[in-house]
Amino acid sequence: MSPEPDQEPHDDQQEISASQASHVLNSFTQFLTICIHNILFYRSIYPAQTFLTSRAYNLPVHQSRHPKVCSWIRDAVDAVKAQLILGVVERIAVVIHDKQAKVMERWMFDVANFPAWEGYKEVKGPRTIEEEEIAEGEAANTDGSTEGKVNWANVDEQLRATVRKLAYTGEKMTPLPEGCTFTIAVELRDEGAAPIGHPQPWIPTQSNLQPKNKDKQTSGEDVGGAKTTPLRMVEAGPLFFECWVEEGKAKEKSPTSNQ
Repeated sequence: MSPEPDQEPHDDQQEISASQASHVLNSFTQFLTICIHNILFYRSIYPAQTFLTSRAYNLPVHQSRHPKVCSWIRDAVDAVKAQLILGVVERIAVVIHDKQAKVMERWMFDVANFPAWEGYKEVKGPRTIEEEEIAEGEAANTDGSTEGKVNWANVDEQLRATVRKLAYTGEKMTPLPEGCTFTIAVELRDEGAAPIGHPQPWIPTQSNLQPKNKDKQTSGEDVGGAKTTPLRMVEAGPLFFECWVEEGKAKEKSPTSNQ
């Protein structure tokens, strides 16, 4: 589904050049992928021996070795990316359920202040040094200054700090009951159109996980959780988003948490 030709960017969004948009969006989706794998590891959704240890942002990170898990996460992040390009996403959630489908935790990424991807053109694969120099030149102001350039070192440092805080928080939280599973959800802006069509990558969430909007005055009972732990606010160039984790009311009542 494509946006209307005369659609205006969200009030809180900032416009960036097409040459920067691809790199910024790819940086975020890579970061999101790393976070999802780390959440699965530190919350013991799958056995630790099914993960391999790698490095990202000069940090040790964990990645599932199971091909189907990796494929599912990759497809889910691609579906999120498609909605980010349209500018309709308010928040992204990694939701953990127990065997009875009760919400245990929601790992939240608030992207309401993301830049508008006007003129976005995807660049597949890593850029060469020459391509990076061209992109930086295009990002500079017409008077030759570099005010419009993105400080990628600062972006990577902010993302690095967020991954480290997420790992620390996930490791220290109370254990989850056995047999938990997870899914990925997006909360749309009020003006955002639902991603419907064929094939259908998204399905509506249950009412208990739907936030309030212009047609619904109250949030679902599991939105917000019983306890919220802030992770980090990222503010680096055109990237501005917040992360936190919500622990569900059902988790407080589970025997594992009471231990």
